[in-house]
Order: sequence, then C-alpha cells, then structure tokens
Amino acid sequence: MTDETERALHLLKLPGMAQCWTSLEETHKLDGTSLRDGMQLMIQTERDTRRDNGIKRLVKSAHFRMQASIENLETDTTRGVSSATVAELGTCEYLRNGMTIIITGSAGTGKTYLASALGDRACRQGFKVMYFTINMLVSTMRMLRLENRLNNFFRKLGSQDLLIIDDWGMQKVDGDIQNDFEQIIDDRYNFKSLILCSQLPVSDWYNVFQSELIAEACLDRMTHKSIRFDLKGESLRKKY
Repeated sequence: MTDETERALHLLKLPGMAQCWTSLEETHKLDGTSLRDGMQLMIQTERDTRRDNGIKRLVKSAHFRMQASIENLETDTTRGVSSATVAELGTCEYLRNGMTIIITGSAGTGKTYLASALGDRACRQGFKVMYFTINMLVSTMRMLRLENRLNNFFRKLGSQDLLIIDDWGMQKVDGDIQNDFEQIIDDRYNFKSLILCSQLPVSDWYNVFQSELIAEACLDRMTHKSIRFDLKGESLRKKY
C-alpha cells in the first residue's frame, strides 16, 4: 500500500507529498498521525519542494560563472563593500524599482563574486536572472543576427528581472552591436534591473562605443539613479 501510494503521488506530480509519505512510513509515524496533521505536513512539504526546485531552475538558467552567495560575501568598507548596502540590496527592492548597479574595480577585487551573489539572492527570491560576460553577449547577438533570431533574444532578455553583464569595457561595442546594446538598455530603463561589472571607471565608458551619440544615450540610462560599488585593494586571488 505504501509503495502504491508513493507511486500514485509521483504520477500526480506531487514529489514532495510522496517524499513526506515515505518518510512518515519509514519513521513509523504514519499510523500515529491524524489525517488533518498528515495532510498539512504533506502539503507543506510539497510547497517547500516546489519552491526549492524552482530556485534550482532559476539558478541553472542564469548561467552564473561562479557559485556565490550574499551569506559568504566578505563585506569591508575599506574595500568598497558596505555591509549595510549589501543587506539593503539583499531585500531585492532595487529589482522592484528597476534600478541599475555598477560595480567597478581592478582585476581580482571581487566584482564577479559580488554580482553573482546578488544574482543568486534574486533567484532565491523568485526573480529571473541572466548572466553574460560582454564577450558572450556580443558573440550571442552576432550569431543570432545571422540566424534572424535576434528579436526573440531581445524578448527573452526583456523578460528577465535582472541582467548581469560582466567584463564591461573589455570589448569595443561598434557597428550593429552598439545599436543592439542600446535597445537592450532602453528596454530595461526604469523597468528591469541591470548589473554592470567593469575594470574601467565610468568616466572611461564613453570610449567603449564607436558612436558618441549612442554612448550618450546608453550612459545616460546606465548611470541614472544607479547604485555604485568601487572595489579597492589587492587581488583576492592572491589569497589562494
């Protein structure tokens, strides 16, 4: 009977309930649990299972370069990472307001980790996130343009609550790519959040674009009402 019940729950796509039922049976608590208490426990387990599976799917689809979490983030005001600011961002309120976060600093100062930790927290709060290096993003757009699938890609990006672009400034944005990038920025402005990580100070970002007009349009939107981190200190990689 226990095996049949477990199989039936799996067929009904209720894996959390199936797991709870088996656990109650294995710990000999099934007979001593009332129907009301048992149902409440199974329903809560199913909810928890679906939430955890949803988080796993969001994290997987984000394609983070590294595993990171706010809990393991080293905050240090001398390095430019304020614990108060990180705690505030951990509420994900900035996502609801469509704000931009800019993280600058030398190589190895923890820009990618900070961005990925914020992205991980967003996933755990149920927000959709995508991570790209600028090289990955440019290569993807060039390929999809050739395949005439770029508009679908823009729609997919537009549906993400948070877009993370790492290594910004490492590649020149020119030709059709700068128009594509302008559309991405314009689509997100004031609606969906963006995190940009760069070794270049913001004052040098104009030189990343071929067109001064596009640079003006993009930077005005990228920097307006942005939250900024300027990470300092020696490379964290020297610790390892």
